[in-house]
Amino acid sequence: MSAFDAWLERASAQAGDLFDRALDRQLRLAVTGLSQSGKTAFISALVNQLEHACSPDARLPLWKACDRGRLLGVRRVPQTNAHIPSFAYDAACDRLFGDPPAWPESTRGVSEIRLEIRYRPAGRWSRDIATLYLDIVDYPGEWLLDLPLLRLDYAAWSAQVAATLRRSPRMAELAATWTQWNPSTDDPFDERAVAGMSAAYTAWLRACREQLGLSLLQPGRFLLPGEFAGAPMLQFLPWVWGVPAGKGSPEGLYARLEHRYEQYLQHLVRGFYREHFAGFDRQIVLVDCLHALDGGPECFDDTSGALQQIIQSFSYGKTNLLQRLFRPRIDRILFVASKADHVLPEQHANLVSLLQRLVRGTAEVPRFEGVSSECMALASVAATEVARGRAQGELLRGLRGCALDGTALLIHPQDVPPVTPDAHWWEAQRDGFDRFRPQPMRRERPMPHIRMDAALEFLLGDKLI
Repeated sequence: MSAFDAWLERASAQAGDLFDRALDRQLRLAVTGLSQSGKTAFISALVNQLEHACSPDARLPLWKACDRGRLLGVRRVPQTNAHIPSFAYDAACDRLFGDPPAWPESTRGVSEIRLEIRYRPAGRWSRDIATLYLDIVDYPGEWLLDLPLLRLDYAAWSAQVAATLRRSPRMAELAATWTQWNPSTDDPFDERAVAGMSAAYTAWLRACREQLGLSLLQPGRFLLPGEFAGAPMLQFLPWVWGVPAGKGSPEGLYARLEHRYEQYLQHLVRGFYREHFAGFDRQIVLVDCLHALDGGPECFDDTSGALQQIIQSFSYGKTNLLQRLFRPRIDRILFVASKADHVLPEQHANLVSLLQRLVRGTAEVPRFEGVSSECMALASVAATEVARGRAQGELLRGLRGCALDGTALLIHPQDVPPVTPDAHWWEAQRDGFDRFRPQPMRRERPMPHIRMDAALEFLLGDKLI
């Protein structure tokens, strides 16, 4: 295919998207969240539920279009954005339905999947059959954390990192490998030295995530560079060696690091925002509240701070027809406390309450703009079932499932605090919440879930009327 033919094909697809958007027949749904929040499993389960929505085994009573028999069917269709990798749905299902079952691989880049939804409108004078095209977009949660950098120049970002190191002795200790460098602004720019220090900075970000359970780590592309691995604009680090008197020589170390930071923002962060974020209609933010609790107070506060920075970076607001055509904006946002199957059902209300505390303040932004928002606890793929068993001669109600290593478990998980935990709760915390692998499932049946139908109703209910 020639370059002109490729351009023509892409232009035709975009024209078709504009036509569908004008008739309100297309919806772009973004699934986002912090690392290990379950984005890939959520998207896989969402597609699975939609594909099985009209089968006798479907369990979606809260999705009105399905429950009332107006849904005619859902199928996967080729995506219009041929330049974006397809979401690896089949590979994810191979792992979820495998023997033994396993969670799918984590997101490592942008991908999307398109579904065609056929339904009968509810209105008396409506067409007999209507179609909605649903584009689901997945991308690494780490990349979300780059958006707040658009409000910071190199000096401000460097000062922010330096302040973080002063507040956290544990982070400062892990950073010793690169903070001991202590260069001067006019030092000559040495490509090998900068690459080495950048690698040490990246290793520090990874250690903060893996050893301390932190999420608010920037730049996010350092952890998941994608196709830009090894690019010079991914080789820089913050200037934490005191406030420089000036930028020094244009060819000096400080000026060159600043230039690479600006290149990073221009080509990766702004480019990614323009190409993807500007086109989202609905937003899902997945949060692993149990991971935040297991990590301790510093991890919990870090999760809250990361969510605040992420949510403030999105564009909200109800749209009219022209805005929908040329400047779409998010009009519904769903905050999800994932892995609700890892606690007892009576703790789900506490899980939602805790999620509301984590996003408090940021959730008020979309509400103020007239955007519908909601918090709910769900399990996209339920890995446990409620059961009873004896422990020390006492009959207890708990959860039955398999640990990640395959060990059979019957546990009574600890309670979830409904509010931000105080010092007494952290001191009394037990070993943390157990993690489970998926339960054995059959491909011909929909995956077991908790409240995926409520999520579908919130996200799609107003479009299928």
